[in-house]
Amino acid sequence: MTSNTAAAPASPPAPATGPEPGPAPGSASANGPRPPAASAVRSPVASPVRVLVAVAQLAALGLVGPVVFTVLITLLSTGIGTAVVLGIGLLLLIGFVYALWAVAWLEAARVDGLYHFGVPAPALRRRPRPGFGGVLLMFWRQAIDPGVWRGIANFAIATALGFVTILLVAVLVSGIALTLSPLLAGEGVSRLWGWDLELPATWAFVVGPIMVALSAAALIGVAILHGVLSRLIMVPSREAQLAAQARQSAEQRAGAVRAADVERTRIERDLHDGVQPRLVSVGMTLGLARQKIDDDPAAATALIEEAHTSTKAAITELRQLARGIHASVLDDRGLDAALSALAARSHVPVHLDVRIEGRCERSAEAAVYFAIAESLTNAAKHSRASAVRVVVRRREDGTLWARVEDDGIGGARILPGGGLDGISNRIVGAGGTYRLDSPHGGPTALEVSVPCAF
Repeated sequence: MTSNTAAAPASPPAPATGPEPGPAPGSASANGPRPPAASAVRSPVASPVRVLVAVAQLAALGLVGPVVFTVLITLLSTGIGTAVVLGIGLLLLIGFVYALWAVAWLEAARVDGLYHFGVPAPALRRRPRPGFGGVLLMFWRQAIDPGVWRGIANFAIATALGFVTILLVAVLVSGIALTLSPLLAGEGVSRLWGWDLELPATWAFVVGPIMVALSAAALIGVAILHGVLSRLIMVPSREAQLAAQARQSAEQRAGAVRAADVERTRIERDLHDGVQPRLVSVGMTLGLARQKIDDDPAAATALIEEAHTSTKAAITELRQLARGIHASVLDDRGLDAALSALAARSHVPVHLDVRIEGRCERSAEAAVYFAIAESLTNAAKHSRASAVRVVVRRREDGTLWARVEDDGIGGARILPGGGLDGISNRIVGAGGTYRLDSPHGGPTALEVSVPCAF
């Protein structure tokens, strides 16, 4: 566990995965692929406890559901009707979209809490690109999200079943009251509670238990039907889950390939632009020294000293290049120590807050390490930041999460072949997700989440 602040020495910053373009106008954000739906757990829907809880929930939805749909319909109709009045209608339509999402999210949580199907909760969409067009696209994708509409459909069906449940509960209570009424009947006549009907007391012992039995059976049937329909509507089919897993695997493979291409390009560029010219200069300097060693030994000695200095600089660049390819301290001492060394080499002061227990897979730790290294390099080169905060946690769901935030000018965006592109590809290749938030004027924040065991 580490929590410290590293001051900026005069050494070079952490190796980058490629030079990042300068800040661009606007803000940019990005996500990794959404994980596929969890496999449905085939939990029984007819267990006594689940039936009782389902009946109670359906009765409550029979009362609350009409109110919810009234609010939704009011938002939609009023928003459409006032869409041209000072943008008020647009705000109402946006409220309608997010109200749909909230209802669907609660419905997914309710169904998953009741049946433990592993229902994926609908996620809030994020802006896919900067600008007003990105905002509109985000709202549109949120409005047509299939997960949201599956939740709304299940909520509507549950509301309808809630009406039936309330009626059946009324019949059940009437049957119980009718069965007990002969004990209280004064003139041999029993009144059917809630129905304004009178029966002879002798019939009450027959009709009452029949009503109780039929209504109880019907309630059990409605509860089981609710569970079956919820599984069919809310849980993706096996084929859909396999297709989602295949898409995610394809995206991970593509991300790994792109990350390797970006890394190879970076290595070639660093060798071509840095080490190679320096070594060529060393060779030329030594050649001049050989020519002057007999006629002008002093000049030859000075040239040899210059070549020696250039050689040490080349060795330093090669060491930094090797560290950018593979951080040995990550394998030897873990992510905490590797990040501490990274923060100590940064030109920008870094506040490091690492709280992780145990070790994750090397691929997960390496992905997070190089994402943080590239973010620190970008903060030093492009964002004009004066401080960077790095937070790393291992979450309860088994993911390794990190957030890097600087106080620079913002405006960072992902461009093909750039350092942020390398981060995204590396994180996706490790099966994780990422989010970049960099509005113009700052700050810039990058969040990455990678499964510890993948």
